[in-house]
Parts: sequence; structure tokens; C-alpha cells
Amino acid sequence: MTGTTDRGSLTLDAMFAWLEGMVPEGYKSEIVGGHIFLTPQRDTHWDITIGILEQLRPRYPLQRLLSDVRMDYPGHLNGFASDVVALAEGPGRRAEFVAEVISRETSGNDYGPKKDAYAAAGVPVYLIVDPYTGVWHLHTLPHRGAYHGYVRFGFGTVIDLTGTDVGLVIGTGGFPRYVTGASAS
Repeated sequence: MTGTTDRGSLTLDAMFAWLEGMVPEGYKSEIVGGHIFLTPQRDTHWDITIGILEQLRPRYPLQRLLSDVRMDYPGHLNGFASDVVALAEGPGRRAEFVAEVISRETSGNDYGPKKDAYAAAGVPVYLIVDPYTGVWHLHTLPHRGAYHGYVRFGFGTVIDLTGTDVGLVIGTGGFPRYVTGASAS
């Protein structure tokens, strides 16, 4: 990368500009802790993502819903393209709900550094959906860079967000799973 001499001079803008045009079609790029990740986008992944987005529509206008759009988060070089983001009302781009549908290749990011960054940013509701195990994980009550509320259940159990900023219920009964031994489509 031209114009950079050491790790301290890297910026998210420079890194994403370098990536532009290099990421193959069908892949999502993110920068987590200064590391570049390319993730293939699969049908099962998209089916869950759109399922969540459709269930958020009664509460959120389209202008406040994002999918695979870069947002920067606290920490060293964290530029995420979260699967689903619901923005809070008001000025700026403040997430009040984030959902990640894990990919096997990058699941460690969703359960680790991305969860920490979302908590540090004060995102009130962070949902991880795992189509490999058929389990969803809900993290709430961010305080001092960590989530203090946690619950997990299998697909088919509703996600009750009525007591959160989101204020609705998300059904999971229609979420597809990856079939063991089959190609992850």
C-alpha cells in the first residue's frame, strides 16, 4: 500500500480503498482488528439475513436497515460489514441492533472481537445466528465494553426483543440450516 510505512499509519479508509476492485464477486470483505477477511456469501446465509431484515421492517424504515454495509467500530482498525444492522433514530449512524449469521471461516470473529467491539460501541442488542448448529445467541446489556445479558436457544424458538430498544419478536422457525456433509450453499 503506497503511502504507508508502518502499522501505525494504516487507516480503514486506506485498507478498504486497497481492497476495492480486488474482492471477487460473491465475497464480503471486512477488517477486524486490522486483519482482512473475505467471506463467501452463501444461499443459507442470505436466507437467514433476509429473514431477519423482513421481520425488522414493521419497526424500522428501509433507510435505517443495513446489510453488508461498512460501519467502523471501536478498537484497532475495525471496519465491519455486519449482516444486519438496525440504526437508532436521530442523527449519525448508531446501531441499536446487529445480527451476524456466522460463516465457518470467520465464526471466531463473530463470537470474539466483533462481539467485544459491538459491546464497546454500546450496541444494545447483538444476535449471532449459527446455521451449522441451528442455535441463536442473544447478547444484551452492554456495559464497560462487555455484554452482561446472554441467552441462547435453538431454531424454532422466538427471539423476544420486546424488552429492548428493538421492541419486537423475531421468529426463527424458518431459518435454514447447513446440512452436514453437503456443500455449504
